[in-house]
Amino acid sequence: MNETSSQAPSVADRLQPPIAKLLRPLVRLCIRCGMTFPALVDLLRELYVNVAEHDFSLPGKEQTDSRVSLLTGVHRKEVRRLRGAGAPISATPVAISRASRIIARWIAAPEFTDAQGRPRPLARMDQGAGEASFETLVESVTRDVRPRAVLDEWLDRHIVMIDSDGCVVLTEAAFLPQSGSDQQLYYFGRNLHDHAEAAVANILGEGPRFLERAVHYDGLSEDLAASLEKRSSEIAMSALQEANREAHAACATDSGGRHRWIMGIYVYRAQEENGEEENAAIDDSPAQEAERSGGGDKPA
Repeated sequence: MNETSSQAPSVADRLQPPIAKLLRPLVRLCIRCGMTFPALVDLLRELYVNVAEHDFSLPGKEQTDSRVSLLTGVHRKEVRRLRGAGAPISATPVAISRASRIIARWIAAPEFTDAQGRPRPLARMDQGAGEASFETLVESVTRDVRPRAVLDEWLDRHIVMIDSDGCVVLTEAAFLPQSGSDQQLYYFGRNLHDHAEAAVANILGEGPRFLERAVHYDGLSEDLAASLEKRSSEIAMSALQEANREAHAACATDSGGRHRWIMGIYVYRAQEENGEEENAAIDDSPAQEAERSGGGDKPA
């Protein structure tokens, strides 16, 4: 082995800078919410053992404490203590799942939307004339809870409002969970998890690449950044609603199974820190790039 190759950084070394960048906002959240470094270390130790135990087992061989310790660097005594806890639980809380399914149907099903595809104001109760109502909407999704109970809960959470005609109207709050709520924290974990899973799969080259791209401009004025945020949010919301309508219609004839699908979009803007973006510091004009994690082609 020549001197140059022996001094080349390992994959683990090259992974540290992007992991540090990825973790920075999460560490800020932990500090702000009172999760201390020792608590996070305990969580990471348990996750390391759990992932090694469940994701790195060898076919036909029993996973041993020694192998888990070798893979993770966690002492065998700690491995023995932490093993056997089972795979991480990712079940959706019932109330969140129910609300999401009702809202998804309201904004997708033709009987609950207008000619422009927007969710219609709904009468509270079924009038028996074949007209869509909030009662029929809820009952088309679940009969485990009374429509009136759902309505009362949603009115309290400002997910819906009652208009001047006495109809139930879906509000913007239906798409914007309350800050710090259980609903927001659940989707925080689920959405970032799936985004990370897609990016990690692309980096590891496990099967066909997932679509995982971003368009970004640096060196912008505050006004232009705000304008682009507003417009891109409108485009993104339109795309999500269209995807939801098509998925909802397709599910009507699907035989069902154990697979799941998710499409996610994020929009973000911030003031650049000194040295944060080299191309913004070097170029006089905004730099544009569409990129995908895991390498590959970059569109011109």
